[in-house]
Amino acid sequence: MVGGVREGAGVVVTGAGGGIGAALARRFAAEGARVVVNDLDAGKAKAVAEETGGVAVPGDASAILDEARDALGGTVDVYCANAGVASGGSEAAGEDVWELAWDVNVMAHVRAARALLPEWLERGGGRFVSTVSAAGLLTMIGAAPYSVTKHGAYAFAEWLSLTYRHRGIKVHAICPQGVRTDMLTASGSAGDLVLAPTAVEPEAVADALFAGIEEDRFLILPHPEVAGYYQARAADPDRWLGSMNHLQRKWEETR
Repeated sequence: MVGGVREGAGVVVTGAGGGIGAALARRFAAEGARVVVNDLDAGKAKAVAEETGGVAVPGDASAILDEARDALGGTVDVYCANAGVASGGSEAAGEDVWELAWDVNVMAHVRAARALLPEWLERGGGRFVSTVSAAGLLTMIGAAPYSVTKHGAYAFAEWLSLTYRHRGIKVHAICPQGVRTDMLTASGSAGDLVLAPTAVEPEAVADALFAGIEEDRFLILPHPEVAGYYQARAADPDRWLGSMNHLQRKWEETR
C-alpha cells in the first residue's frame, strides 16, 4: 500500500484529459493503481490512458460509471470527481450557464456517490476525491456560477465525510487556488489578478493529494496560505468581504 492506496486499486478520474485530472491519473498509475481515464474529449482521454497504461472511457462524467466499473473488473476503489466547468459571470448569467455549472460541479458528484456508496458501504471501504477549488472555501471575483457551485461541491464532500467516515468511507476535498491549466487561461483578467501570481503546476496538486491521503486528511490545500484566508473569513467576515471587495474594484479598474 502506497500513500494509503493499495497497489492494483481501481481508480476512476473524471476530466482527466489534461490539467489536474491528467496529473492525478499519472500519479495513481505511478503508484500501481489501475486507472480509468475519463474526459469529454475522447482523443485526450485516449492519450492519457495510453501514457498511464490505463483505460479510456470518454463521455459525460455522470454517465460513465457502469462502463468504468466494467473496465476495472467490477470494482471501483477510488473515484476522483475532478471534471468541472469554470463558469464566469454574475447573477445575470443565463439559466443555461447556471444549470450547467450546477450539473457538472455538484450533481455529477452526487450521482457518482449515489452509484458507488451501496457497494462501498457493504464492503466497508471506498475513497471519494472531490476537486473543489479554493473558490469553494472562499469565493472568486467575476465568477458567480463557479463560486456558488464549488461551495456546493465542498458542502457535499463534507457531508459525505461526516456521514460515512465511521463506515470506512474516505473523502478528500482538494481546494487549490491557481493551477497552470487551460481553466486558468480561460479565467481571463480575474484569473490574472487573483490566481496567476501563485499558480502551481498540476503535479503539485497530485502531490498534495497523496500527502493528504497518507495523513488521512479531508481538506487538501496545495496552497497552504488558503488555510489562513479561510480562518480570516470565519473570524471576521466583514473585514474579509471588504478585502475581497477591494479586489473586485481593482479588477473593475483594469478591465
